[in-house]
Amino acid sequence: MKTKMWLRALCVLAVLGLIAAACGDDDDDTGTAAEPAAPAEPAEPDPEPDPPAEEPMDEPMEEEPDPPAEEPMDEPMEEEPMEDPLDLASVCPSPIIIQTDWFPESEHGAMYEMVGEGWTLDTDNMITSGPLVAGGVDTGVDIEIRAGGPAIGFASGSAQMQLDPEITLAYVSMDEAVILGGDTPTLSVVAPLEKNPQIIQWDPETYPDVTGVADLGELGVTINVFAGGTFIDVFVNEGVLSADQIDPSYDGGPARFITEGGAIAQQGFASESPYSYEQVYEEWGKPVAFELIHDAGLPIYSQTLAIRPADLDALRPCLAKFVPIVQQAVIDFAADPAHTNELIVQVVADIGSFWQYSPELAQFSIDTQIELGLVGNGPDGTVGNFDLDRIQEVIDKIVNAGFDVAESRTDPNNLVTNEFIDESIGF
Repeated sequence: MKTKMWLRALCVLAVLGLIAAACGDDDDDTGTAAEPAAPAEPAEPDPEPDPPAEEPMDEPMEEEPDPPAEEPMDEPMEEEPMEDPLDLASVCPSPIIIQTDWFPESEHGAMYEMVGEGWTLDTDNMITSGPLVAGGVDTGVDIEIRAGGPAIGFASGSAQMQLDPEITLAYVSMDEAVILGGDTPTLSVVAPLEKNPQIIQWDPETYPDVTGVADLGELGVTINVFAGGTFIDVFVNEGVLSADQIDPSYDGGPARFITEGGAIAQQGFASESPYSYEQVYEEWGKPVAFELIHDAGLPIYSQTLAIRPADLDALRPCLAKFVPIVQQAVIDFAADPAHTNELIVQVVADIGSFWQYSPELAQFSIDTQIELGLVGNGPDGTVGNFDLDRIQEVIDKIVNAGFDVAESRTDPNNLVTNEFIDESIGF
């Protein structure tokens, strides 16, 4: 019995020990769990840096500068198709009427380059009409080219414009614009010719040592010219020629020069005279020598296209498109003149006047224009524009020669404008 009691006591103690151990395990587990939990908390920041990294990426995506940047680009792209540079119908008169200075010839090549198929000719008034084309493209308006010289009683282009308000543009030389501009003012907008084709010619066999106009002056050779020519008065004033060697009875024909056997000099045109004296006038049948008036000291722009200054505002939208078309026509004619020269020769033949023009002469003319730079770029690489310093030089020479020049015509800006010139167009 005592033994059983002892055993029970041991069992009680054992049970109490187990309970204590169990309680102790709980305390240890709690303590142990708390210590490893501490490092678990720093592990949570690993995903936390991601949101800050994503926020900078979201910012550029949320910025909206791109749509405003695209809007200015869309505007010109929408306008460009609406503006056709070869569509003249909405801005130009029809027909555009051009008054030239003589019968049709290759010096007028750029004008006739713009005449399209289906052209017609008024032989009585020497007027060629047809659709105005640019590089073969119909511009929507017609062009009318009127012969000058005998066809209008030898009136100047500036005077004819005042008489006939229907004329849109007329051929006007710079000396004419300076001297006559006080009464009949003009404003030139494009120069199809870079140099004046006028020359003084002589017989190289009679005067083998003569190289230019100044040599003729030193030798006192008689020079047969049209009366009233500006260049003669300028050369006399500058001492290049003397007044007593000038004979102003030239009638435009070859008879005097041939009859005198080349003893005299004579005015002419580089794009026609040398060919005619060698190939056409059988009584002469040999070359002539010459110097351009331009190279001799008077660099006028001849055969410019001019308007009445009072028409500038009304014609401005038209000229903005038409002048570049003229510039390109100069280049196109020089590059491939055959078709246009054929038209010019046909028109002259149909007119049936004393003026004769063969295919060979037409080809000689354009070849000479290119060779001598009668057509070509100005000093800046653009065709058809005006050098204001060059014009001022011409004005000063004319004034110094004693011509009566209106004050308004002494400023080149009153004579010409480059406003409508496309500077990208050149040879």
